[in-house]
Amino acid sequence: MDIRRKKFSKIYDQYINKIYRFIFLKVSSKEIAEDLSSEVFIRSWDRFKQGEEINNAQAFLYRVARNLVIDHYREKGRVKTISSEDIWVADPNTNLEEKAEISSDVDEIKNALAGINEDYREVIIWRYLDQLSVSEIAEILDKSEGAVRIMIHRALKSLKSELREE
Repeated sequence: MDIRRKKFSKIYDQYINKIYRFIFLKVSSKEIAEDLSSEVFIRSWDRFKQGEEINNAQAFLYRVARNLVIDHYREKGRVKTISSEDIWVADPNTNLEEKAEISSDVDEIKNALAGINEDYREVIIWRYLDQLSVSEIAEILDKSEGAVRIMIHRALKSLKSELREE
């Protein structure tokens, strides 16, 4: 059991920040994101310690996180909003004019993301924030790499369209 615990500890250390960020961008509450992130790893540990073979830990964790977020919204029926102050931390050396410009850009991107399809939003987060490969995203979504490339292309097109409308 000690070897399993060490292996899972490495998985936790490697992915906790990515899973938290993914969940936070969907629920926009630090407390809820922390709770759901903990639940992701509790459920994953339960499956891991039972000896279930997990070939791709990252894909498995994102699937669990995605399902927990869906369950959260089914239970709560809440509207998702994201506060730009919670997402981006400005460099303290940045002057006030630059901070205002960054905040404005973040608000514009946040609003554009809110205006696109949920699936598109997820692939943008995974591809450009978490820097996952197309094959990793395909595994998370259980789709072909070609289908994911098309989703990314369409997601970017939708995002650009939303940005132009603002």
